[in-house]
Amino acid sequence: MLSFKNLTIEDKNIIKPYITPYKFNTCEFSFATLVIWSRACNIEYTIEEGVLIIKKKDYHGKSHLVQLLGYDKNSLKPIVETLKEEKKTTGLDYLFKEVEWNFVQDLIQVYGDQVIYEEDRDNFDYIYESNSLITMTGKVLHKKRNHFNKFDKGYNHRLEIINSLEVREDCKRVAKIWHDSYGIYDKLTDYELEAINQVLDHWDLLDLKGVAVYVDNNIAGFSIGEIVNEEMAIIHFEKGDKDYSGVFAFINQKSTEMLYSDIPYINREDDMGLPGLRIAKMSYGPVKLEKKYTIIDIL
Repeated sequence: MLSFKNLTIEDKNIIKPYITPYKFNTCEFSFATLVIWSRACNIEYTIEEGVLIIKKKDYHGKSHLVQLLGYDKNSLKPIVETLKEEKKTTGLDYLFKEVEWNFVQDLIQVYGDQVIYEEDRDNFDYIYESNSLITMTGKVLHKKRNHFNKFDKGYNHRLEIINSLEVREDCKRVAKIWHDSYGIYDKLTDYELEAINQVLDHWDLLDLKGVAVYVDNNIAGFSIGEIVNEEMAIIHFEKGDKDYSGVFAFINQKSTEMLYSDIPYINREDDMGLPGLRIAKMSYGPVKLEKKYTIIDIL
């Protein structure tokens, strides 16, 4: 059995060298993503023969490994054989999950039709053109533009870059308002609130960007994301007080305009299979759903 360690924010200097060279298309391989969901998804890691191996649980508690980083064509099969034994020994539900197509192809080159895989629709990432989110032109975004205008014209508002301790503490407060508005709490919402607080507490250790919107000096919402390469930014959190009508459309547009106008594409992560969240993400007119795959097993 391999020896895994819980992933924490202090592991940044260990993990980043594996992530940085890989130009990923999904949100899974951002260090911030891993840290944000480390507790909720019980994320652990180990390094074997120079290959980063990450183990986690999905939203339903199913255990699996994620896409390997740091391997080459010679090291892939030996490490996969080790992980196949790990699956048998520890009872992993899947061999790999949340992997990109290039990794599936690498496995097929080695194992051929022994690779048993399927698309994982609940984990597809929603990709948007930043220019579309900024201009809000076209029929698809007509309602969003109306929501934006309602907030823009209806409230005395101002925007602040998230940086100072004061703004970060304000973001915590509106995150708690968002959390409590659900009424019936669930573990996922609890974990997300905890993750937001952790991110804001360790802001200087993570390569994140953010914007907060205030109404009459009261915080109404915020957006937190990061630029992961020259073509893509990821939005990790976008929370607000729904008592301010149109706040979500407003913070979406303004954060994109202020922080990511020179980045072609915005990744707003997956919908976790939640119908309401799927409708909301589709309503912004994604240009692409970035597919992820589950490697059920390799025979």
